[in-house]
Amino acid sequence: MEPDLFTAAAEERQEKDPTGSPLAVRMRPRTLDEVVGQQHLLKPGSPLRRLVGEGASGPAGPSSVILWGPPGTGKTTLAYVVSKATNKRFVELSAITAGVKEVRAVIDGARRAVGGYGKETVLFLDEIHRFSKAQQDSLLPAVENRWVTLIAATTENPYFSVISPLLSRSLLLTLEPLTDDDVRGLLRRALTDDRGLKGAVSLPEDTEAHLLRIAGGDARRALTALEAAAGAALDKGESEIGLTTLEETVDRAAVKYDRDGDQHYDVASALIKSIRGSDVDAALHYLARMIEAGEDPRFIARRLMISASEDIGLADPNALPIAVAAAQAVAMIGFPEAALTLSHATIALALAPKSNAATTAIGAALEDVRKGLAGPVPPHLRDSHYKGAGKLGHGEGYVYPHDLPEGIAAQQYAPDALKERTYYTPTRHGAEARYADAVEWTRNHLGRKRS
Repeated sequence: MEPDLFTAAAEERQEKDPTGSPLAVRMRPRTLDEVVGQQHLLKPGSPLRRLVGEGASGPAGPSSVILWGPPGTGKTTLAYVVSKATNKRFVELSAITAGVKEVRAVIDGARRAVGGYGKETVLFLDEIHRFSKAQQDSLLPAVENRWVTLIAATTENPYFSVISPLLSRSLLLTLEPLTDDDVRGLLRRALTDDRGLKGAVSLPEDTEAHLLRIAGGDARRALTALEAAAGAALDKGESEIGLTTLEETVDRAAVKYDRDGDQHYDVASALIKSIRGSDVDAALHYLARMIEAGEDPRFIARRLMISASEDIGLADPNALPIAVAAAQAVAMIGFPEAALTLSHATIALALAPKSNAATTAIGAALEDVRKGLAGPVPPHLRDSHYKGAGKLGHGEGYVYPHDLPEGIAAQQYAPDALKERTYYTPTRHGAEARYADAVEWTRNHLGRKRS
């Protein structure tokens, strides 16, 4: 809602003496140029710059926008910057507390403002995914007629959580997770800025690295942890935030794990070898270390997909689909929820029956090819669809397996030099037992001898 006298007075006191506000609030950017990350949304002529009045003249006015991104990526910050920079009337609502009545009151006020004294209204609606369909419907006339310019924020996929008519009347802007460099720059600014800690404490490199892991790309989380740790250090009479102080403050130990060094590869190797060894508890331990250290969840998911084929294969044909589904889910949801998906897949792979027969089979076939053991394709298997192929004898004598009662034709498929070679040696583990029976049956019917 629009601020009342008490809210306005509180905001004025906060501007004069910001020390009573949380660090994350004090360090909010005042202009779009101070915004950390999201540079793809802040180029000249972008919808956000037009909202603050940059290049917004002419017959094409600024569009309503929906900001979609993970927590701590700057959705509320961008709306705050617009509220400070624009000369428009700015109203803020939260879908947690507001209903249709409050929305209609804002719309009525916007119509009076534009009709009475030509003042346009920008409505910031946080957590729009919490609005019901009826509540979102109530916004449509105002957005369509541009009685309000809507800035809506959501952490949920708007294609599922926002009604189609509202989506079609707005621009969807996707916010990317902040990089470590983005958050690092924000932390260093907060340490020295007059609105922040004013140089009262310093942040050693090891403490900064752990703080970045804790943040996980969430600027608000990073600043909240920094403020708490700085307060603890100052209470001890220290001018430096030590790693121990940060650990005590946030209650999370610094995992000794270098994402760009040996630990990255050692822990990833231990995860895969624990899955291969069917030790589900050890696998979960290494997975937890990777998650806690801020490892890229997509990297973990890729390793699980490889493991599903390398170490499980046809012993459990569902292993690969599970790993692929996990990778797709991880790409869609990210941390922290992705930890559940990775745990799901890790447990399934660790407890699955194991077979490396698919791995050794392609390895043996590749070795022969690399040695030059190949030879021409048998004439009856060659392509016979183009004009003149028959004159070359291509396809002549080929037996179509579907024409036979058992669906298998005893004819030569491999080149002459390889006609007796076998590569796939199935195990009797899990579901691969039935493939072992199938291989034995088909090779007998093909008249193949094991080499």
